[in-house]
Amino acid sequence: MGPPGLQVLLLVLLDCWASVSAQARATLAVTTEALNPTEPASTTLRSALSPRTPGSPRVPGPSSGPRPTPVTDVAALCVCDLSPAQCDANCCCDPDCSSMDFGIFSACSIPVVTGDSQFCSQKAAIYSLNFTAHPPQRVFKLVDQINPSIFCIHITNYKPALSFINPEVPDENNFDKLMAASDGFSLNAESDVSFTIESDAPNTAKYEYGVQLQTSDSFLRFPSPLTSSLCTDNNPAAFLVNQAVRCTRRINLEQCEEIEALSMAYYSSPKILRVPNSGTTVPITVQSIVIQSLNKTLTRLEDTDVLKQAFAEAGAVKLCTNVVLEVKYSLTYTDAGEITKADLSLLLGTVSNAVVPLQQKFEIRFIQQNTKPVPLSGNPGYVVGLPLAAGFQPQKGYPFRLPGIIQTMNRYGQLTILRSTAEQDCLATEGIRTPVLFGYNMQSGCKLRLTGAAMCPLVVETVKSLLKGQGFPDYVAPFGNSRAQDVLDWVPVHFVSQASHVKNSCQLPVALVIEVKWTKYGSLLNPQAKIVNVTANLISSSFPETNSGSERTILISTAVTFVDVSAPAEAGFRARPTINAKLPFNFFFPFV
Repeated sequence: MGPPGLQVLLLVLLDCWASVSAQARATLAVTTEALNPTEPASTTLRSALSPRTPGSPRVPGPSSGPRPTPVTDVAALCVCDLSPAQCDANCCCDPDCSSMDFGIFSACSIPVVTGDSQFCSQKAAIYSLNFTAHPPQRVFKLVDQINPSIFCIHITNYKPALSFINPEVPDENNFDKLMAASDGFSLNAESDVSFTIESDAPNTAKYEYGVQLQTSDSFLRFPSPLTSSLCTDNNPAAFLVNQAVRCTRRINLEQCEEIEALSMAYYSSPKILRVPNSGTTVPITVQSIVIQSLNKTLTRLEDTDVLKQAFAEAGAVKLCTNVVLEVKYSLTYTDAGEITKADLSLLLGTVSNAVVPLQQKFEIRFIQQNTKPVPLSGNPGYVVGLPLAAGFQPQKGYPFRLPGIIQTMNRYGQLTILRSTAEQDCLATEGIRTPVLFGYNMQSGCKLRLTGAAMCPLVVETVKSLLKGQGFPDYVAPFGNSRAQDVLDWVPVHFVSQASHVKNSCQLPVALVIEVKWTKYGSLLNPQAKIVNVTANLISSSFPETNSGSERTILISTAVTFVDVSAPAEAGFRARPTINAKLPFNFFFPFV
């Protein structure tokens, strides 16, 4: 028990510590009450100072003070939106994504967006995809998330609460005392509610971008070079990933009949699953077989029966026939992610020991069902003889706003000029146009007969319609493969009018001259044609008012000129290196 004096001293110290603890609790209760003035201070003090009987359950106190005001609106926050005015893949919170984009999403890359994770209660934006809807839809929910951690910000901080007493650091000597003095931990009743994320999107069976194509036994193999130029046969073909590769094989011609990668059946026998993990298969149909001889001549076979490679010897020359040299897959898919058709084109050849190691070419491309490929005027630069891509952008008064260039489906009707005919009658050739082809300087014309009864404004509008056509474009594509949504890359058409003003005369347009300036863009070894400027010059002439009964014939003409404005290439060399070295001032002492 110890000496009696020591017991009395311990009792005094415990009594003082209890008093200080009670005062601290009272101060804390008053501070809490100040944030919630609707409760009386006496009740708060009484509840803080009243002892709790041992074994009685502790009831969590009510929430004090307002919830913290979120600094960030999680509903408008999207951390995966990296591309402006463009939909990012698997970014469900991207406002630029449409229902068509959601159809090719595999999942939401960021399903939950939250603010400050230190708050005990905060808003959370939950994103998911509903693939059962047609078209697929994005599901958005805004919920209150409860932080299960006991170390969280529960009330709003204010200036007086920024100062705290220095806490006593627990150690091996005072740990038991602090535990006995503490009333334990209490949590809000709301924190007992678990927060779980359940995806609303069903586990639908469909191919998604980048998923390997499954077959009845494993997956569709697409040989490719990986770490070296040698072919790796275990490389899987991925959905919607177009590829064209070349690789080499080191083979022994005497064993060519036993190598599967050289046989036609190795590429035509697999059966692709229509959708992943399903029992419906799509067979690979051989569309064409081309035979290549030793002297590189090509012969297409009529039938598509499976041919086997065979080894033969002609004196000292060893040969292997019907060896696969090129493989081209063409897979047709639907917008629902299903494979509906698989075509195969093969190039078989005869290989001798002089061409070992063997080089093979593999290609795979995906075509969407019920769609037609969009023809281009070049990739990327324009090709001589192909039409110019042109269109117009809706003005402010248009019924709806489109984020791109509007083009007609007829690529040969986007930028046209008047077409000459044998009759040379402008009114008879109205509506007959000829496309503007890149690199071709063109000129056309017709004759217009005017009588004295013709009104000048009516004639002017008729001639303008003849020269410009039904819809003269406002923009021309800089490259042959320019996309319509890249409006800032398109070249505007500068329309200039020239007229000579004479009194008592009719200003009648007589010619439309289009000048297209282009330059060579890119590497000197493979320059690409790029249009940099387009000017349309409408030339008008003054004609005196004709007398009644008189007739006048006017020549109407159009011309297109292509001007190469490429700057001559200049050889560039790096500057010669200079030695920036400083010698000490007494380096030549005592000679200098």
